[in-house]
Formats: sequence, structure tokens, C-alpha cells
Amino acid sequence: MSSPRRWPRSSGKRALLAGAAIALFCTAHGHAQTKTIPDGPKEVLRARPPAAAKPAAPKPVADGLQPDEMYMEADEVIREDKSGVTTANGNVEVRYNGRTLRADKLVYDDASGVVRGYGHIVIVNADGTTEYATEIVLDDQLKAGVALGFSARLQQNVKIAAANASKRNENIQELNHAIYTPCEICAKDGSAKTPTWSIAADRVIRDQKKRIVYYRNARFRLFGVPIAYLPIFWNADPKSPRNSGFLVPKGSVSDRRGLSYEQPYYWVISPSMDAIISPQFNTKIAPFLNAEVRKRFYSGEVDVRFGFTHAPDFDGKGREVHGTSTDRSYILGRGAFQIDDKWRWGFTAERASDDLIFDKYEVSKVYESRGPYVADDRRLISQLYAIRQDQRSYLSVAAMTIQGLRPGAVDPVTGFSSGENDRVFPVIGPLIEGHYEPAGTVLGGRLRVNTSGVVLAREQSPTNLAARLPGLDSARVTGELDWRRAFISESGLRFEPFVNLRADAYQLHDILTGVGSATRSQNTERGLATAGVDVSYPFFKRTSDATIVLEPLAQVVASPNAKQIVIGRDATGAPVYLNEDSVAFEFDETTLFRPNKFPGYDLYEDGARLNVAGRASVLWDDGRRANILLGRSFRTQQNLVFSDRTGLRTKASDWIVAADAQPMKGLTMFARARLDSDTFQVERLEAGLNTYNKYGNGFVRYLKDNVDINGVRQENLDVGGEVYVTKNYGVSLYGNRDLNRDAWVIRDVGVFYRDDCIRLDVIYRREDTILGRLVPSESVSVRLTLATLGGALNGR
Repeated sequence: MSSPRRWPRSSGKRALLAGAAIALFCTAHGHAQTKTIPDGPKEVLRARPPAAAKPAAPKPVADGLQPDEMYMEADEVIREDKSGVTTANGNVEVRYNGRTLRADKLVYDDASGVVRGYGHIVIVNADGTTEYATEIVLDDQLKAGVALGFSARLQQNVKIAAANASKRNENIQELNHAIYTPCEICAKDGSAKTPTWSIAADRVIRDQKKRIVYYRNARFRLFGVPIAYLPIFWNADPKSPRNSGFLVPKGSVSDRRGLSYEQPYYWVISPSMDAIISPQFNTKIAPFLNAEVRKRFYSGEVDVRFGFTHAPDFDGKGREVHGTSTDRSYILGRGAFQIDDKWRWGFTAERASDDLIFDKYEVSKVYESRGPYVADDRRLISQLYAIRQDQRSYLSVAAMTIQGLRPGAVDPVTGFSSGENDRVFPVIGPLIEGHYEPAGTVLGGRLRVNTSGVVLAREQSPTNLAARLPGLDSARVTGELDWRRAFISESGLRFEPFVNLRADAYQLHDILTGVGSATRSQNTERGLATAGVDVSYPFFKRTSDATIVLEPLAQVVASPNAKQIVIGRDATGAPVYLNEDSVAFEFDETTLFRPNKFPGYDLYEDGARLNVAGRASVLWDDGRRANILLGRSFRTQQNLVFSDRTGLRTKASDWIVAADAQPMKGLTMFARARLDSDTFQVERLEAGLNTYNKYGNGFVRYLKDNVDINGVRQENLDVGGEVYVTKNYGVSLYGNRDLNRDAWVIRDVGVFYRDDCIRLDVIYRREDTILGRLVPSESVSVRLTLATLGGALNGR
């Protein structure tokens, strides 16, 4: 036998990490050490490819080695020339085809191509995942083998440990007596700690090709306590961005549905299509099926949510009302597609079979934006639209319908709620809006060309539902030129003259005469013009740590008397104006300096007026800030086109006050109010604050409106937040109080636990709102969110 060759230790830093199971994982991380070793020769070995392997085209490797080239370094390398066995001792590191293996001792047999490793074994794969073992046997590709005392750290910080593991090939890995967890398993002092949640199994198979982890005799543990057992279970591989499997269930107990359990299942139908099927099982009422289907196309995507059940109606206590079973369903769909770099089109489809279906089955995220046009709260909108936009122009064409879900009073005889009559909502289509801004300046200023057109059709008039009179139909076409130019003097005076010219053409049908059901038609054309100037002059003052800005603002506007569209008279003989698009109008700091304060086209502000305000700001260098604005509008004569609730009918308008501040980090406040012009009584007030710090977060919202757009008084308070009692435990609170009735609408009180891999909420809710036949109810729900199982901690 030839004598062995002994080489000096090579240079570099070595990290020796050990891991045999979850209890030894932390020990591995605490075992790291660093050595400085003199430079010495290193040996490069060219491994013999397997006989069955086909030569592949060379690929660049991050470590600079060529394919099938092995790099080895160690404190000592012994090569037996006769037997072809190479033994490396001490701080061994091998790099091969993108993988790095470290161990205390490594034995490589040229004849068999088998690599054996011993002590503190670490394998770093090309994708960044890391595997540990106390003893390992691998093939010459470092892909297949067997390991004892195995553990691994995968993507998303997932940890897997097992008594032993075998790797059949690059894709299939089997573990015996294994445990899976994404939670922290190491205390700050380096000792092992029980993970918040884990899955222990007799056998685990990780199939990286199918991207699934299978479990045999799986036992779910929460804080180390077994809570569930499944003979067979699977979840998506942490390396997989998406894969079929069960998501975290939802559970609750309530007066309406009894004990409720909802189990979502995520189904990957194709690389471009998936679905979530979420049946809801209830003890008091029939089951309800929720589902969502998503599909991506080369030019866009479609997302459709829907729900269905066949069951009788029920009241707020889960009791059947009128026992006839019928189909009950909803759909909430959207689609958006890009035709080219300028054109896009899309749609929304929103409908429900009854007004209270979302409340009865606790369907979330209903009243949110799915397209460019948004309906009011408790109303659904279905729309079809196309939009073209470039740097100079914008064009949109749309059509839409609206469904109202606001329930009315319950008939004591039939038990049915009147609700909203959808026949009084107009069918809108087409609705066309266009804007164009020519390049360059016109008379030294900016010119915009605006066009608009709309057709509205109603089946029934809202003024007399019992008579079922035909509803008002209308069509409008508008063209507009808007010019503005800015001048700024050396002293800082800003002077902005502007001119607006507009022409409208209306065609009206089914205008009620007030006598029986007689109707009439009307065609109207009108020209409108506005000219004015904006003036502002900011004053700056610098203190030691802040900047103070005082800015007076003024706007002078004049318009000839506008031809308003009159469609009738009320009981007092006052004119009733056509107003389809300016109903939801508030006079506040955002509308104070609009030349035409009406947001739509049907109503127009005319006459001469002066809008003035003063604004003061303090900006501290450390990020704190405070702003306040005070203003009002003056007119040469009354304008009775404005409603009483706006505060704009008299010559001197109501006062507008708006303020916001950030007095310290983590605290912001705001308030906006409208005060009566004579008595300074608060007509409308919105105020609130947001706060966050290491102890929790919270918000407060207050709203008071003496007369809202529906003609009723509103006053309510919204409060909510979380308080962190300890690092992991906390209390959550939410409440909405109707101050008009001096009663709570909703009250939530919850406790939660949270850490890096779990959030568990237990929430008690009491709803005191009477929605149709849904009387006040109480419920307790449990929300569990697990990292890597059914989504991240913030949920879907």
C-alpha cells in the first residue's frame, strides 16, 4: 500500500453547524466557530459522471467551477492511490455542481462514487436551502443518499427534522419520525424551545417535482399539545409558490347560524387558473357554499367570487321564515384586460338574490372597488368599460346597472322587508368621458378640452312607488374648454387667471306633470361660462427647529346666470332641478376653491362670488407638523340651487375649518368642520386620530351631520385598536356607536396570540343593528392563521 500524502490546512473561515433533530437544531447554530489557517495547496478532483448520465451543455456555476468539477479543501487530505479512496479530515468543504458540503470528516471512493460524511454535516443547496445531519451517505452528484440525525431549513424559514432521512433522487426525499414547523425553535440563549405549532409524523415524503409534502399519521401540535390527528395529510412544499391543499379553516358560534365551520380548499387548476372552494357548515341553518375562481390570460385576468345555497329564509335567531326553500346566491366578479399600451377594457358583475345574504352568511370584502366606477355602501354595481389613455388624452366608455341592498321595514303580516326598489335606479349607458390637453401652451397657459355624454333610463319613478309611474329618462352631451395660467412674482405672489366655457344639450322623457300619470318630454340646450382668478401669497418664517408658513388664499369668480334644468315643482311651489350627478355633495376644504362647486354636470354655480381662506402650517425638523385652514364663500346674491344642507344658499356661506397634525411619532390627528354662518353652530364635523407604538395601535373616528344627503341626522363614533399586553399576547377592541340612538351598533372584544408563525384570535361580537328581520345577535369566532399553511400571517 502506498504511503498517504498529508497536506497542510488551507485558509479560510469555517462554520461547523450540527443538527440531528429539532432538539439539536439550535445546538447546531450555537456551534459556529472561526479559524484562521495558513495558506496551503488545495486539491481539485474531477468526479466521474454516472454511467447512465448523458453529457449536458456546460452551464455557468456561481462558484466558478465547470460542470462535474469538484472543489475540496480541508485541514488534512489523505489520498490512497491504490484503493482510490480519499479521506478529508477537519473543516472539510466540498463544492460540486452548485452544492456545498461541509463536515468534520469526508470519505470519497473513486470506484463507487460514494461520499460518506461524519460529524456536523451541512449541505447548502443552489436554491439557498440548508440541510444538516450527523452522518450521511451520498452519491457522487451529492443528490441521493441517506442521513442520520437529519434537519433542514427551507424557504419561508421552514424547519424539518427527522431521526433519519433518505433522498431517492433530486426530487424525492423521505423522512422517518419527522417534525415540520415554520416557527422559531431556538431561544435567545441558543437552547431549544417548543415551536408554537408543528406537525409530527411517522413518515414524511417531500416531492419537489409535485411540490407537495405528504404526512403519514400526522399529529398537529399547538404549543406542544396535540390538538388533531390525521392518518394522511399534505400541504404545499415551501418552495412552491402555489399548490393545491387545504387552507386554514374558520369557525364561529352565533345566534343566527349556530355553530359554524368553514373549510377552504385551494385548487390549482392550471398554471394560469386556480380556485378556492369554501363550504360553510352550520348547525342552525342549511350549508352555504362560497367559491372564488381566478384565471390569468396573456392580456389580463378574471376573478369571480360566488356563493350558493338552497334553503328557506331565516330570521336573526336562525328560525325559518316562510318555510319554502329556494335558491339563494351571489356573484362578485371582475375582469381587466390590456388591449395595447393605450387601450384597456374590463367588467364587474355584482348581484345578490336578497338584500341580507352577505350579513346572514358573514361574507367579507363585499362593498369594495372592482372597477373604475364605485357604488355606495350596501349597493352593488355591474359595469362594462373601455379606457384609452396616453400622455395627452383620456377616453372612457362605460355602461352599468346598480342593485340596492338597503333593507327597509319588515311587514308584520308577511315578514318580508320592503328594501330598495331597483326599478328606480337608472340603467346607465353609454357613459362617455374624454379629456385632451394639447402640447405646448395656449396664450401662455394650459388648455384642456373635456367632453362628456350619458344616457339614463328608469323603469319607475322614485317619487310615487305605489302608483308605479314611469321613471325619468335623460340624455346629455357636454363639451368644455378649460384654460388656466400661472404668474409668480419675485416676491412670491401667485396669480392664476382661468376661463371655463361649456355647452350642454339635454333630452328628457317621462317628466311627471303631477297630474295622474301624465308625462312630458323636453329638449334643452345651454351655454355656460366662468372666469376668475386664484391669488395666494405665502409668508415664511424660520425658527431654530421649525418652518412656519402663513398663506392667505383668495378666488374671485364670475359666471352669467345659468339656465338650470327644471323638471317640476315641489309642494311649496319651489322648482325641482334635474340632479342626477351632484346628490352626494359636501361643502368642505376640498370644494371651497372649485369655480363650480357642483361635482357633476346637471347643476351649475353661477353669479359672482369670492372664496377666501387662510392657511397656517408649522413643519418641525424632526417630522412633526400641524396645519389649519379657515375659509368661507361670499356671493352677491343668494343661490337657491344649492340645498339647505350645503350651507351655500345665503350670500355668506357657512365657515369651513380643517386641521391636521402629527404632534409626535406614531400619532396623527385630523378634523374638518362646517360652522353655521350666523350662530357658529357645528353643522357637520369629522374628526379622528390614529396611533401606533410598541404597545399597540388604535384609531378613533367621530362624525356629526345635522342633515346628511338622505335628509336625516347622523352622529356616530368608531373606535378600534389592539393593545399588546405582552410580546405575544394582546387584546383587540372595536366598536361603532350610533349617538343619535345612544346605542352601540357593533361591539367586538377579542384576545389574540401572535408570533412569527401564527396568529390566533378569539373574538366576541354583538351586533345591535336591526337589518330587516335580522335582529341583534351575538357571536364568538376563532381566527387562526398559520405561516406556510394557507397563506402568510396577514391573510388573503
